[in-house]
Amino acid sequence: MMQRLSVLLMCLIFVVSAYTQQPKSDAKKTMPKKKTISLKSNEDKMSYLSGYDLGLKVGSNVKSSNFPFRTAAFVGGITEALEGFDNRLTPEEIQHVVEIFQKMNPQADDQKKLAGISAKYKKEGEEFLVVNGKKDSVKTTASGLQYKILREGTGKSPMDTNTVTVHYRGRLINGVIFDESYGRGEPTSFRLNQVIRGWTEGLQLMKEGAKYEFYIPNNLAYGEQPAGQLIPPGSTLIFEVELIAIQ
Repeated sequence: MMQRLSVLLMCLIFVVSAYTQQPKSDAKKTMPKKKTISLKSNEDKMSYLSGYDLGLKVGSNVKSSNFPFRTAAFVGGITEALEGFDNRLTPEEIQHVVEIFQKMNPQADDQKKLAGISAKYKKEGEEFLVVNGKKDSVKTTASGLQYKILREGTGKSPMDTNTVTVHYRGRLINGVIFDESYGRGEPTSFRLNQVIRGWTEGLQLMKEGAKYEFYIPNNLAYGEQPAGQLIPPGSTLIFEVELIAIQ
């Protein structure tokens, strides 16, 4: 019993903290008399704060969408869920209204377009890697990372906690260069565990002085999200990397 009370108290403290940190508005709305709520006991007040905090969060999301929000139905749903009633809607009705809302939401359309673009580039990348992986000069690791040794090094190999200094050139499988240190005229340094997974894995295969070419599947690069203006979602990336120094 004491443990349950302790958990509840922590939740209530969190709600009070979240409420007290809300910015104060100069134009405070006054509730109409018909909306008056009994707040005589501390239990009433804590329950009200919990509901008010939830309302703030939901209201923020509603304002940023085109959803025709109905407060009475929303409060009814919360009440019946808290009191243990079954959902009034059938699974079919739930799916139907969710689909309608998604069509009304422009962000949902953007996500669909993004998913379509990502699928296109993922497929192209997969086809490229299948062909590329059959070349004698190309090796493939267990993760799917492919690499070719352009020049072997003689120094030590880095760990993922090391900072490395490299020269590199990155391009898409269609040949478009999206970034390079060579063009800037100076190498770049970074902590190896703070870059894309393909780099973290690939550079640990190298020794100082080595120069490799990496063929990085989208799941070891930026996944299904675009990166900057030149890397589409779902892209397989090619990097020519020269490991200069390890710190």
